[in-house]
Amino acid sequence: MTPQTSTSLKHDLDAFREEWTRRVGADTATLVAQDIDNLRQSGLLDRVARAGSPIPALSLPDATGDRVDLRALAEGGPLVILFYRGGWCPYCNLELRSYQQRLADFAAQGATLVAVSPETPDDTLDTAEKNGLAFPVLSDLGGRLADALGIRFRLSPEIEALYRRFGHDLPARNDDGEWSLPMPATFVVAKGGTIAAAFVDPDYRVRLDPAEALAVLGRL
Repeated sequence: MTPQTSTSLKHDLDAFREEWTRRVGADTATLVAQDIDNLRQSGLLDRVARAGSPIPALSLPDATGDRVDLRALAEGGPLVILFYRGGWCPYCNLELRSYQQRLADFAAQGATLVAVSPETPDDTLDTAEKNGLAFPVLSDLGGRLADALGIRFRLSPEIEALYRRFGHDLPARNDDGEWSLPMPATFVVAKGGTIAAAFVDPDYRVRLDPAEALAVLGRL
C-alpha cells in the first residue's frame, strides 16, 4: 500500500466536509460552524494538557476488554495517542485509516500508536474491524483520561438535538448517560511519559496529519 502524502488526510477531510455540507444544507452547516466557534471562544483550550505535562497514569480496556497501562507503554518508548469521538464519526474513521497506513513508519521510530474514544469495547472493536486497524483501540469509560487531559466537554443543547436527529445516541454508545465528547486530539508522548506535543482543535473536522506526528517523533 502506498503511504499517504502529507496532504492526503486534509484532502480527504475537506472533501467529506464539502459533501456533507451539500447533503445537510446551509442551515445545519452554519449551526455546526457556530458551535465550533463558541467552543473555541469558551476557554476550553486553556485547560488542555500541554507539552511538559506527564501522561496520566491510567489503564484503559482495549477492544477485547484487556487493560492497557498507558504509563507502562510510555516507559518502553514514545507513545502517540489519538483521541477520536467514536466510530460513528466519519472524520474520525478517515483519520484512523490514515494513521493505519503509516503504522510501519511509527514502528520504525520505535513508537507505539493507540487510539482512544469514550465508546465501549464492543463499539471500539467494531471500529477497529471496520477500519482494519492493527494498533490498540481503547475505551475511555467515563471520560477519565479525557478529563485528566482537559479535552472533554458537554455538548450544547443545539448540537445534542442535532445528534439526536442524526441518531447518534452518545449516552448509549458511551454507556455513561452523558451528552459529552472529547475534542479530537493527538498527544505525542516521549519515552518516560512526558507529553512532547499536543494537537487539540475544537473543530473536529481538522486533524493532525500522520507525517506531522512522525516529524515530532523524529525530534525526540
